[in-house]
Amino acid sequence: MSDTGSRSGTGSREAIRLGDGLRRWLFRPPRRHGEVDTDRTVSFLELFYDLVYVVLIGQAAHALAEDVSWRGTVTFAVVFGLIWIAWLNGTLFYELHGREDGRTRSMIFLQMLLLALMAAYVGHADGEDGRTLAVLYALLLVLLSWQWYSVYRQDPPEYRRTPRQYLVVMLAGIALVVVSAPLSADARLGVWALFVLGWCAVESGVLVGWRRNPAYNVVTDSMVERFGLFIIIVLGEVVVGVVDGLANADRTALVVTTGLLGLAVGFGFWWSYADLVARQPPREARASLAAWMFIHLPMTMAVAAAGAGMVGLIEHADDGRTPGALSFLMSGSVAVMFLTVVAVLPTLEVYGRRASAYFSVQVVFTGAAVASLLIGWSRPAPWLLALSLQLLLLVTWVFVFVRWLREGRLVNEV
Repeated sequence: MSDTGSRSGTGSREAIRLGDGLRRWLFRPPRRHGEVDTDRTVSFLELFYDLVYVVLIGQAAHALAEDVSWRGTVTFAVVFGLIWIAWLNGTLFYELHGREDGRTRSMIFLQMLLLALMAAYVGHADGEDGRTLAVLYALLLVLLSWQWYSVYRQDPPEYRRTPRQYLVVMLAGIALVVVSAPLSADARLGVWALFVLGWCAVESGVLVGWRRNPAYNVVTDSMVERFGLFIIIVLGEVVVGVVDGLANADRTALVVTTGLLGLAVGFGFWWSYADLVARQPPREARASLAAWMFIHLPMTMAVAAAGAGMVGLIEHADDGRTPGALSFLMSGSVAVMFLTVVAVLPTLEVYGRRASAYFSVQVVFTGAAVASLLIGWSRPAPWLLALSLQLLLLVTWVFVFVRWLREGRLVNEV
């Protein structure tokens, strides 16, 4: 047997010099557009990265729990939008261009340092802390833009048009966030809202235009799993809200019952997403991929908002009627969950194969969203509000279960 065969048979390799190893580990460029790794799985680093974002979301949800008002809700929605946009940028970069090397890890950890600093200011984003938050967020966008530019520099000419558009939007967003820093709290919040809405709208258009003539596959199992895992991690805010509420209340039978009923609403969120959306890849062509991605923004926001509302439900457990803003926060969160599931279903690959079954689900979920808002408008006692919303989620899932059985399969079977 030759020496080459012996080495390949035993799996031994020649040693790599320290200098060459460091250069390869730390300075290897990211994957170019088109170099999609379809066999990769979600890494521990990505999960660690997501947990830092959930800390930011937790701080924003805590601020909402302390100020369940229309202004507090709007502030939460805008700040959540900022957080989600940053998460989407970091997630897509790692998915499309990241490597398991020192360069990628270093850039992720650098982002996490900025995110940890941002978390200290998110809770008072509608006050003076908003100025510092704007500066830190702009720095985060600069770092993310540099990563995308590092890919653009090495892309072949046929792939550069869409990344160039993406970078232009990112730079415009950085300028807008920087301009917002010295403004008053209300004006700054308005600029941030403009940034969130504008960025999502423009980038959706860029993505739709790109996928009309797709140059390579983008949707991978790891990307679909990443979005689903983020929803599940944010669902932890529902548990945190219930635990915080119970920890700071007199734990009477009514208070504990209200908390557990509220937690069951979170179970309903999980069930709806896990059985209808999770692990189902979207279609790549035209608007489906963009819609699938950006519908996850209000869906995830609804989950986090419901978690914030749990604290108020427990705090007011002894009230005869739920306070108006709190009632609409909870019922609105459930309604948004129903409606975002309705909206996301047509974007899935599986929808075309079972259009009639999914259409019936869309009809029932739309009716459930209306019923949820009516429940919120009626402002029942907190325990009854939680129970009503939980039963609404249960009834819709039972409908899905029975509908799938009629097709000879169980829910979440492909």
